Amino acid sequence: MKLVELIPNFSDGRNGKIINLLSNCVKSFPDAKLLDTEMDYNHNRSVITVVCTIDSVVELAFNLIKIAAENIDMDIQKGLHPRFGATDIMPLVPLEDTTMDECIKLSREIGMMVGNELKIPVFMYERSATVPERKNLENIRNKSFQIEELRSVIGTGKYIPDYGPSVIGKAGSTIIGARELLIAYNIYLNTDDIKIGRKIASAIRAKDGGFAYVKSLAFKIPGKNVVQISMNIVNYRKNPLYRIFETVKSEAAGYGISIIKSEFIGMVPQEAMAQSFNHYLMSNIENTGILVYRQSKI
Repeated sequence: MKLVELIPNFSDGRNGKIINLLSNCVKSFPDAKLLDTEMDYNHNRSVITVVCTIDSVVELAFNLIKIAAENIDMDIQKGLHPRFGATDIMPLVPLEDTTMDECIKLSREIGMMVGNELKIPVFMYERSATVPERKNLENIRNKSFQIEELRSVIGTGKYIPDYGPSVIGKAGSTIIGARELLIAYNIYLNTDDIKIGRKIASAIRAKDGGFAYVKSLAFKIPGKNVVQISMNIVNYRKNPLYRIFETVKSEAAGYGISIIKSEFIGMVPQEAMAQSFNHYLMSNIENTGILVYRQSKI
């Protein structure tokens, strides 16, 4: 069976009615399965995880982007997480018999429809990138370059959209692309010193000489006196969870602080969990599945 996983990230984590609209959209497709929803108030961001057959991918992704565009106003949206638009990113991940090439083709079809019909600027990223510089998400949108900065430069230089107009409306812009499985993983530290958090995030991320397949940022969580190390692990086989956890733990100890908890956002490959189970429990766990539920803690 040809299946595709969609993991759209929406720029609203505070209005449950919007997430219900998006969830109901998924449920209206008989061959789609809503696996998980996450809402984060401080980041003002929600993540939905869906698996559907390849035949429904384009229509479902388009409908989700349309609903978000109609209900999320990027002129007033604020939150901790970097963002470009109402649907900030729309990743497609091939599952089962689906190939990466098929997902690339589908992602570009979605991008063209969104640009032409919804008049939303679309940037293609990861394996769907049309230029090498856009393969990495942080080269398009990052903590220091978000929708506010995009408004003044869109249509110039490296910010010419792949599809759609070079104008930012209330829905902002959208980033779409096919990619491999990744793990979204957060670790919370018992400090409110964001400078320490940034040093630890820098120590583990690839571009600063840390783990080759880890992208990380530090956030100070308002009102909770904690710092979050937010990570995307793009190759869990080469950078296993337990090794990253232990490194953050060691780095934190050097500053006299410790880990409070860790969490997953969205789904996690069972193999990734088995690696950590084997490491910590010294037992053999057979890898028999693809996905396990979120929120397991190490």
